[in-house]
Amino acid sequence: MVRLQKFLADAGVASRRASEEILLAGRVEVNGKVVRQLGVKIDPAADRVSVDGTPLKSKKKIYLAVHKPRGFVCTRQDELGRRTVLELLPREWGHLYPVGRLDRESEGLIFVTNDGDFALRLTHPRYGVRKKYVATVTGRVEREMLARFTQGVEHEGETLKAEKTRLVDVNNSHSIVELELAEGRNREVRRLFESQGLEVERLQRRQIGPIKLGELPAGKWRTLTETEIKSLLPAV
Repeated sequence: MVRLQKFLADAGVASRRASEEILLAGRVEVNGKVVRQLGVKIDPAADRVSVDGTPLKSKKKIYLAVHKPRGFVCTRQDELGRRTVLELLPREWGHLYPVGRLDRESEGLIFVTNDGDFALRLTHPRYGVRKKYVATVTGRVEREMLARFTQGVEHEGETLKAEKTRLVDVNNSHSIVELELAEGRNREVRRLFESQGLEVERLQRRQIGPIKLGELPAGKWRTLTETEIKSLLPAV
């Protein structure tokens, strides 16, 4: 059973708040009867719902894992004409939207969906979904620097913080660092290193919650399994 206004939103009629206004206006019928009350619950599998006489069906939820390459932006449309991550998908999925962001020069795992609640739970800071990155950095990274990252550093008026860090490899010219973040502020990994005077040459997101990028090639996508979707929900 779901609330009627949520069913309307899931069917693509309008946002949940706008769906409430449609309900109050008497434009919705359930099993042939006008419903004006908020909070009414229906069974999508059994009840017949229509708006202005047009029957509705809840849209099938789609959940995709995409390996975003460099040079793509994580928006549905880009006013600068840059390539978007949705161009990697079949044309019929153009109504989907990315969950969160990876900046244009970053690469790795990103989810694409039409489930707004799922997207909110994976991106809102209060849920603290952890994401794992691997950064190739110009210069030598010392362990003391990584300790500062886990304590929190100030940068451009914000406190940036990594939950975990690991020095994978280091020499005098380059360092490879694995970081795990919970909040996901704008360009947070790059800004952590900028605060120490270092530049990130390559940044790849390897994991979101329990879901790993694995062997998915750059520019390719796959659907999340039911088990994977359920595994994300406890994490959020």
